[in-house]
Amino acid sequence: MSTVPSPGPAATPATSPVPLPAVAPDAGALARAAERAAGQALAPSAPHRLADVVPAPQQVQPDPTGDWTLPAEAVIEASPDPAALAVAEQLAELLRPATGYPLPVTDTAAPAPVDGIALVLDETAADLGAEGYRLDVTTNGVRVTAVTATGLFHGVQTLRQLLPAAIESPTPVTERWTLPGGTITDMPRFPYRGAMLDVARHFFAVEDALRVVDHLSRYKLNHLHLHLTDDQGWRIAVDSWPKLTTVGGATEVGDGPGGFYTKADYARIVSYAAARHITVVPEIDLPGHTNSALVAYPELAPDKIAPPPYTGTEVGFSYVDPADDRTYDFVADVLGELAAVTPGPWLHIGGDEAFKVKGEVYTGFVERVQRIVAGLGKTVVGWHQLAPAAHADGRVLQWWGTNGDDPTTVEAVRRGARLIVSPGNHAYLDMKYAPDTPIGHDWAGLIDVRKAYDWDPGTHVVGVPAEAVLGVEAPLWTESVTSLADIEFLLLPRLPAIAELGWSPRATHDWAGFRDRLAGHGPRWDIAGVTFHRSIDIPWPARPTIPVPATRHPAGDAQLPLGSDAG
Repeated sequence: MSTVPSPGPAATPATSPVPLPAVAPDAGALARAAERAAGQALAPSAPHRLADVVPAPQQVQPDPTGDWTLPAEAVIEASPDPAALAVAEQLAELLRPATGYPLPVTDTAAPAPVDGIALVLDETAADLGAEGYRLDVTTNGVRVTAVTATGLFHGVQTLRQLLPAAIESPTPVTERWTLPGGTITDMPRFPYRGAMLDVARHFFAVEDALRVVDHLSRYKLNHLHLHLTDDQGWRIAVDSWPKLTTVGGATEVGDGPGGFYTKADYARIVSYAAARHITVVPEIDLPGHTNSALVAYPELAPDKIAPPPYTGTEVGFSYVDPADDRTYDFVADVLGELAAVTPGPWLHIGGDEAFKVKGEVYTGFVERVQRIVAGLGKTVVGWHQLAPAAHADGRVLQWWGTNGDDPTTVEAVRRGARLIVSPGNHAYLDMKYAPDTPIGHDWAGLIDVRKAYDWDPGTHVVGVPAEAVLGVEAPLWTESVTSLADIEFLLLPRLPAIAELGWSPRATHDWAGFRDRLAGHGPRWDIAGVTFHRSIDIPWPARPTIPVPATRHPAGDAQLPLGSDAG
């Protein structure tokens, strides 16, 4: 805050000093002081507790005397690193719409929260790990410390949750933007925390995929698995096999128009996810679930005859010819082109429900494809049906069973495989919440929010040590899902439950505490215009009233909507 002294008389040799006129604040300072006073009158105290975060932080140390209110003139400072500055810009873009504040971003060698927010990369904070952060809220401001920009990004998501729910408003509102005082020290339990979107049964546009990325990032999930191919449609362009999309991509469940991602589309999703510290894991399902490929290229079929397009929901009837070398040319071309546009380490090769490819023929096919993946410099991921095949270095099995007693998978882990745990009766988000849920399935049972939360990924598969569990993933298959609203309805509120199992220490898992913390997210989703299931398991607050509009600061117009390509 600047002040301008009035001019005073020249100095004299008098024994008593000549008093100078009082310092007068400028008009801007007076306006800011009045705005802050008005904001402080809106609410008597911080609206949230420091522990009201999903996923639950590792350690919380509240300081009731340390609450801080975001002032209109706040600045966001960041370490002079491009990745740190990118996170700072993302934070500003999150806060500007509702606050209407300019929130300029600047870099400095020693960011300090002087009535503002500081994002600090600190190499000496190695105890936080690659994704951890420390959030300090004091009466002087907010400081987020991390070793990496990923840690800063996760800290920003926590900061966002600690602000009033109105922070999700797309337009300026009058609110006291107060954060509760104290320190959060936080880091994830598992390195892999993800969700899967099936775009093969029903195709979803790029913008819908970006919206899913936004939901994942909010809850500190770090992998988006895209199920890109299945019997009903092929959704990723392959230059060397163009009919995969022009023919194989023209169908979907229910005889809809289908669709596919160009390489530019796919790059846009990958880039958007990477900016939010999420790795895309693409899946090409093999050797089964391949009817759309066989329609496009009959030479891949065992009988070399094109089957009719399939738009139903049965499984297990199709497969590429495992005895023909042309099949492996196809696999090498497809995976090679996909690897070239996928910066992450993983290629998912499916492998489930290939009921007509059995025994040594199946394991021989898998082993040959695993070698193709390794030759591309990638690590193979596949459904746990890959388990009997010989181990490949780094191999990851995605376990989707409903009975945790699985000796075949245990043996694969003994030979070196790691697991992503996705039990169908806990983590499959396409299962109905209750018998009257209008969309979804029930073959693995009904999954209400408590069932999605009450299990432990580290011990779920009997005989698999916790250190062999890479993480957890929540798949969303889309046979009955036709819109973004459907996606959000099935994701929320169960996605935060899976996120907490993947991020938070096992000792913090507590259903009663989780349901109360989760309840506070209902108003946030309402204000943001997000569809969700108002589960009877959760004590949702009353629906929020429309916030009082506030005057927008000019810089506030820079915010982009959820799902935009900024950052």
